[in-house]
Amino acid sequence: MAEAWREEGWGQRGRSIVLPCCTHSCPPRLLAQRQQHSFGLHGVACVGTEAHLSLCSLEFYRANDTTRCPGGAPAVVSCVPGPLYAASSGQKKQQQSKPQGETRVRLKGGAHPGEGRVEVLKASTWGTVCDRKWDLQAASVVCRELGFGSAREALSGARMGQGMGAIHLSEVRCSGQELSLWKCPHKNITAEDCSHSRDAGVRCNLPYTGVETKIRLSGGRSQHEGRVEVQIGEAGSLRWGLICGDDWGTLEAMVVCRQLGLGYANHGLQETWYWDSGNTTEVVMSGVRCTGSELSLDQCAHHGTHIACKRTGTRFTAGVICSETASDLLLHSALVQETAYIEDRPLHMLYCAAEENCLARSARSAPWPYGHRRLLRFSSQIHNLGRADFRPKAGRHSWVWHECHGHYHSMDIFTHYDILTPNGTKVAEGHKASFCLEDTECQEDVAKRYECANFGEQGITVGCWDLYRHDIDCQWI
Repeated sequence: MAEAWREEGWGQRGRSIVLPCCTHSCPPRLLAQRQQHSFGLHGVACVGTEAHLSLCSLEFYRANDTTRCPGGAPAVVSCVPGPLYAASSGQKKQQQSKPQGETRVRLKGGAHPGEGRVEVLKASTWGTVCDRKWDLQAASVVCRELGFGSAREALSGARMGQGMGAIHLSEVRCSGQELSLWKCPHKNITAEDCSHSRDAGVRCNLPYTGVETKIRLSGGRSQHEGRVEVQIGEAGSLRWGLICGDDWGTLEAMVVCRQLGLGYANHGLQETWYWDSGNTTEVVMSGVRCTGSELSLDQCAHHGTHIACKRTGTRFTAGVICSETASDLLLHSALVQETAYIEDRPLHMLYCAAEENCLARSARSAPWPYGHRRLLRFSSQIHNLGRADFRPKAGRHSWVWHECHGHYHSMDIFTHYDILTPNGTKVAEGHKASFCLEDTECQEDVAKRYECANFGEQGITVGCWDLYRHDIDCQWI
């Protein structure tokens, strides 16, 4: 909040409630000057904790009142973009020059901006919040801390998916004016106090930015899929164009689906020849690289006005398939640490692994069958914490039989295992194909749905996990 004009009770408390209604783009004095005012309220009294202006104490003018607002001026607010919105505004450089404190709250698992499971940082470890006594005031503190408006909804019962690991807080009681959730009175939780089936979440009020009008999908079978088209300005006019499909992937698709309000990304497509391109045929954007957390595609890195596309034509332009629900797979990192060990395995025992491409490239020049490979072995427990079951893309009719190991592969590569240096350089590599994706174990209230025996359906149910033991071939780096 930069400024507030006081008119008959209007002040700093009222402005914190109206923030989510602002557009961030219109100078308030200009807005006030160019509009014809029709006054409906002559008294507004907020305590500052309300989630919406309508919850404040309001006094309305009577229909026949001819002396409305004797001061003559409307109440006006000026909004300052939060960090997510400032990333694409003219204030980006100014905000980045200020010292940034460590973010101690985040949202995970939401399909749309400003919603998700609440996670807080404690002693370098992220954990969830138990929904006991979770309410709109506490949710509003989270939303404002993240730079959104007040909370639209306080979610309980793990409606944004169940978390994993620690549960840091319970019985959070906020007044609504705190700057951080950690400033609210709360109970430090123990493992017996709560379970992840009670993880708290939020849906925040968001300012209208109009980002969904600058992008569209075309040619798809439904509104949730299609070739991605973006609107660009050139010589004072606007036109639509396509995006080069080179290096386009799931992270970029996540941003597109979020920007359009279409939920999660199922697929990021580098070829879209099977969709009609209509009248839009020119590629106007290339080299798009997103982290997946951006609110709009223009916040992602790209080549700018210089277009560099290895493959030309509309068939090699970017597309997406979005979904309202999605799986969310997470590796149980503690189990990797507990089970990891080094093994020097003779090459003559690795023929099947080589046939399935489970060895590093350097193994091709090894003196087979003599010598050995040094392996880092460990167990993997893959949890599905999302809102939809994880299923292989290919149906059983297209699974590949591997004679050496005597099983089918439902996916060529299920997991990448790499060892990286602190600067991100890969020094050792490995991957795991999915010869059997099934529900090894599930949470108490969840029934198993997938089992590999007798050529059964493969997948991981929401709330279940699959276990690949350390002594299975290819479970290594």
